[in-house]
Amino acid sequence: MSQPLTHNPMSAATTTLANLCPYDRTAITAGIVHFGVGGFHRAHQAMYIDRLMRAGQANEWGICGIGVMPSDQRMRDVLRAQNGLYTLLERHPDGTEQVSVVGSIIDYLYAPDDPEAVIAKIADPATKVVSLTVTEGGYNIHRVTGEFDTSNPKIIAEVRSADPPSSVFGLVTAALQRRRDAGQEPFTISSCDNIQGNGDISRGAFVGYARMRDPSLADWIDQHVAFPSSMVDRITPATTQDDIDHLKEAFGIIDGWPVVCEPFEQWCLEDHFPAGRPPYEQAGVQVVSDVEPYELMKLRLLNAGHQALGYFGYLLGHRLVHEAAQDPPLAAFVRRYMDEEGTPTLQPVPGVDLDGYKDTLLERFANPYVRDQVQRLCLEGSDRIPKFVLPVVREQLAYERPVRLTAAIVASWARYCEGLDEQGQPIEIVDNIADDLRRRAANLTEEPLEFLDNRELFGDLVDDERFVMPYRKVLDLLHTQGARATINSVSSG
Repeated sequence: MSQPLTHNPMSAATTTLANLCPYDRTAITAGIVHFGVGGFHRAHQAMYIDRLMRAGQANEWGICGIGVMPSDQRMRDVLRAQNGLYTLLERHPDGTEQVSVVGSIIDYLYAPDDPEAVIAKIADPATKVVSLTVTEGGYNIHRVTGEFDTSNPKIIAEVRSADPPSSVFGLVTAALQRRRDAGQEPFTISSCDNIQGNGDISRGAFVGYARMRDPSLADWIDQHVAFPSSMVDRITPATTQDDIDHLKEAFGIIDGWPVVCEPFEQWCLEDHFPAGRPPYEQAGVQVVSDVEPYELMKLRLLNAGHQALGYFGYLLGHRLVHEAAQDPPLAAFVRRYMDEEGTPTLQPVPGVDLDGYKDTLLERFANPYVRDQVQRLCLEGSDRIPKFVLPVVREQLAYERPVRLTAAIVASWARYCEGLDEQGQPIEIVDNIADDLRRRAANLTEEPLEFLDNRELFGDLVDDERFVMPYRKVLDLLHTQGARATINSVSSG
């Protein structure tokens, strides 16, 4: 567990991170290579490894972070300046805080600096696990076919180029090829992203990429590489300058990029690591034979619940998640979605009281000290809505059950994508297809179905009157009566 440090405004601002890491890092070697070192990874997977190291275990399971995106340069610079150390600040609903310095990340490589060094690091026999938090949209999966998108121009150019690869797919498959050619066992590829069946998605992505380069390598990967699925959960808002300043003033710690998170954390992990793994269960990880019931619970209650909260919350004028979650009609709408449409699509979840889990979710959303941004919940809707909300819609329709509340979520997203709030202020739409979303939402009052008529996102839902009717009704309410009257209506039935 994180070691609590008490507030001490008079503490010396020169307190070093190294002095607060309670174990000798010189004996740690990297057994894990991780792509996508952001706030979530540092509050979650890296924290679990740190927990083992605090108990005197897992010295061979240090983490080497890898960055591939231009935005990763800042993480490279901060972690190198701090020797991989950073501060984890947990904020509890009662206002108490716990601070710990995490030391499990012992190296960081930025692929554009030296792709060969990255490939060599992954191919090193000491690397047993390659893990990923590359976001829901980072797997290059075609929205309609569900297969690796071989038509992506960037992927095509990379495959055809004689230059070293730059994508996570190219770097990892190049390392796998070296392991195969050297007669060495492969590492395990472990996705930690919020995607249903993330192990299968990862397999499809890496095998699909390899098949474009070398079909025999693709067959070897498919036959010999393990891709365990996982479910991960911890709310981790973006770090602000206020957080950095607070850490210095309250604890005397200078950290260029600390991580702020809620106290809740959960990781359900399929036990399929032929090359070996850390003793995760001793750090509080639920190591299970079947992740699917847990991941469906999380995706369709927490993640879809965030979508229910986010767009309506923004349209209602809320900018912090806890404010939206403390809005009684909006909270009632989110809970009704969970109870009436999300829960009926779930499998039995061993060891979990679903009503208690839903109560906990609403409490977590309403934590005023995490200060999560509503706009963060609204990011990349074209990736999140199809993964979190539309599977609920389709299953409800398949069993002739209502979709009134999920249709309302989609309608709130469409209204958000018009790009102006009810005060006429612009809404920043952060999405890979933002221009298309804005274009389709530009004339919703006259053509309300144009937004749904994107079959790559919605399939044939635009043809199903069971969904279209409640969607149109909520969209009409949003335009004629506004967000407050709409949420009052949908939350009360």
